[in-house]
Amino acid sequence: MFDNVLVRELMTKPVMIATPQTTLRSAHQLMKEHRIRRLPVLDEGRLVGIITIGDVKEASPSDATSLSIWEINYLWAQLTVEKVMTHHVFTISADAPILDAAELMLQHKISGLPVVDGEGKLVGILTESDIFRMLVMSRVRAIVPSPT
Repeated sequence: MFDNVLVRELMTKPVMIATPQTTLRSAHQLMKEHRIRRLPVLDEGRLVGIITIGDVKEASPSDATSLSIWEINYLWAQLTVEKVMTHHVFTISADAPILDAAELMLQHKISGLPVVDGEGKLVGILTESDIFRMLVMSRVRAIVPSPT
């Protein structure tokens, strides 16, 4: 049923991105505003990493610190994406079968894949939500016959 579905049919585009110099605070705000959980990190147009909401939360100050709130906010505002991003990023081609993408995500326990073209340029992102949407829509299509 899904053998002929390609990544390009489900990927999200355009993609919100960060740069290595983006502050964690800015990256977190961007994720909250756009209700997304990951940002590919590009440096001069080249994919160099990915940062997730989990990375941001892990780098956030602990309630158990002895620093003042002002010190915490200052330090957190100085922290950049480059310091906490995942540097080794699994990617996939837009022309890859969706089942290959799902297998890659499952095998490596990741929830999103940047989609790149032949030159390695970012063209989209595929997330577990995109795959879930495909599954739900296929079920809806099976239940509700198309009008003829």
